[in-house]
Amino acid sequence: MQGKAAAAVTNGHGIATGENGGAATEVLVVDDEPVTARGYARALSAAGYKVSVAHDGREAAALAKGKPFDVIVSDIAMPDMDGLALLRTVRENDLDVPMIFMTGSPALESALQAIEYGAFRYLLKPVAPEAMLEVVARAVRVHRLARVRREASAVQELEGKPIGDRAGLEARFASAVDKLWVAAQPIVSWSGRRIFAYETLLRTDEPTLRSPIDFFDTAERLGKAAELGRIIRRKVAGLLRDTPPPAHLFVNLHPADLEDPELYAEDGALTPYASQVVLEITERAALDRIHELQSRVMRLRALGYRIAIDDLGAGYAGLTSFAQLEPEVVKVDMSLVRGIDSSAVKQKLVRSIISLCTELGIQLVAEGIETVAERDMLILLGGDLCQGYLFAKPGRGYPEPNMA
Repeated sequence: MQGKAAAAVTNGHGIATGENGGAATEVLVVDDEPVTARGYARALSAAGYKVSVAHDGREAAALAKGKPFDVIVSDIAMPDMDGLALLRTVRENDLDVPMIFMTGSPALESALQAIEYGAFRYLLKPVAPEAMLEVVARAVRVHRLARVRREASAVQELEGKPIGDRAGLEARFASAVDKLWVAAQPIVSWSGRRIFAYETLLRTDEPTLRSPIDFFDTAERLGKAAELGRIIRRKVAGLLRDTPPPAHLFVNLHPADLEDPELYAEDGALTPYASQVVLEITERAALDRIHELQSRVMRLRALGYRIAIDDLGAGYAGLTSFAQLEPEVVKVDMSLVRGIDSSAVKQKLVRSIISLCTELGIQLVAEGIETVAERDMLILLGGDLCQGYLFAKPGRGYPEPNMA
């Protein structure tokens, strides 16, 4: 560890120490009782650890921000900032460091919270020195394995991976929200060689949640899906206010958004721009679970919104979503579009969908077009509205599409 693995030896607890006898493993002890803190520190130092001591959560948070620790041993009940608050703060900078909580006032609620937020162990005071050293040694080994895994993985392999404990999830979610921005991708009418609309797409510069699917999954796990929806709608409203689009704007809705009163409110973020907005409802969503779905859709239309079904062909609802939503626009999922020029089955399916939409007076958008051959086949089948990398990738502002 610390670049001296070849010269390392171990103490009686299996912990690597430096070649000069100094401890190579950093432990932070946090307790608002000075006598208790000194007792833990003496036991750990005698076992070969390098120990730092903090007497409250804020002091500990500052120390943890200043340098990495291998393990943090903390009292859970402290004034001002308790152990759980400290863990949440630590996770903003370190997703891996194990935290061992100790308490003299055990309670089921605090134990469950400690586990949910990612505590390594929850110990009851008084803790025998040997028992504490055994748990710390195990925590160090786990931390070392986590560090090796991260160092061995390329950055792109880490992006979008779920963070296991709640404190880590909250820290990454807060960072992703702070770094959130909205991209736009054009939808073109090929027959008129013009821009039909732009679709807004969620983006964040937080490396562990770059995938929108992972971002929303994290929001759902934290019970913050509706909160994320409101944040996105405010971002889109800012886009509409500051740089009005040259055409309609498509905005994706999460199922939780349909049950959020803010979406229907007169002072809702998007309400002033409703006539410019097409709300995309994904077919993957469990529409049957949404209370009074059709009346909600009617209220949205009364405000001026148009409704689109997203990802048709990718989910399980099938054509029942037509009857449930009676959309003005249908977006065919890219799984039916990719390679359509060489697939007779995809051609028959898309031709049938185009025919049905024409009969019902519904506009159809083909998503995920990447090649000229795919575009030409869709036009041959009777399509017109197209979206995909062939025309433009999502970007800031309103990217100009390639019409060549």
